[in-house]
Amino acid sequence: MKFEIITIFPGMFNGLFSAGVIKKAVERGIVEIRVHDLRDYTTDKHRQVDDRPYGGLEGMVLKPEPIFRAVEGIKEPEGSVTCLLTPQGQKFDSKLAEKLAGYEQVLLICGRYEGVDERVIEHLVDEEISIGDYVLTGGELAAAVVVDAVSRFVPGVVGKEESVKHDSFAGGLLDFPQYTRPREFRGYRVPAVLFSGDHQKIARWRLKKALEKTLVRRPDLLESRRLSSEEEELLEEIKRERKKS
Repeated sequence: MKFEIITIFPGMFNGLFSAGVIKKAVERGIVEIRVHDLRDYTTDKHRQVDDRPYGGLEGMVLKPEPIFRAVEGIKEPEGSVTCLLTPQGQKFDSKLAEKLAGYEQVLLICGRYEGVDERVIEHLVDEEISIGDYVLTGGELAAAVVVDAVSRFVPGVVGKEESVKHDSFAGGLLDFPQYTRPREFRGYRVPAVLFSGDHQKIARWRLKKALEKTLVRRPDLLESRRLSSEEEELLEEIKRERKKS
């Protein structure tokens, strides 16, 4: 899978993918990440990529010409999607990450300043993406987040692919609590059910804890989730227990 990052600050990505899972995926040829300097696609001697907006507002807007040249010069004819990182985009989540992982090439245009010329959005971009309801100085950090999240869905990137299925949001729920050695630390003990050897009980406990965490922290996720009869039963149990406490 190829990621093509278009930015006016390519130096921001130096070392960003030089460690961890992404580095290994690149070394093994599963993922390719290329960073393109937008200024390389200008034609004037000043390599200008921005200009003042029509209408008299303050700030600068990224010009359409270099962006069109960059995308048209990089984009492959099939299996490609072009994304713009912008605060006005749809909220990036696990479902969108998995969707993007289905493409062979993902182009990520890093927005800057007051934004990009609207003609880029109307005639060039397939997806506008925001990683949250806040404004960054540019789309570079957002692009890195997208690369990391999408890569996890690419077969072979994560060593134990089964673990991706149990990540938070993968099934529409936050993750259940995780524990490791020691069994007791400063008087805090690991729940006994995890040592029971009863896989059915453990699975039920994990589901209940995931539902409880989601109910408390992200109840909006439950509103859009189709609950099984077991999940409905566990939720009622959780609510009764929380009323008593």
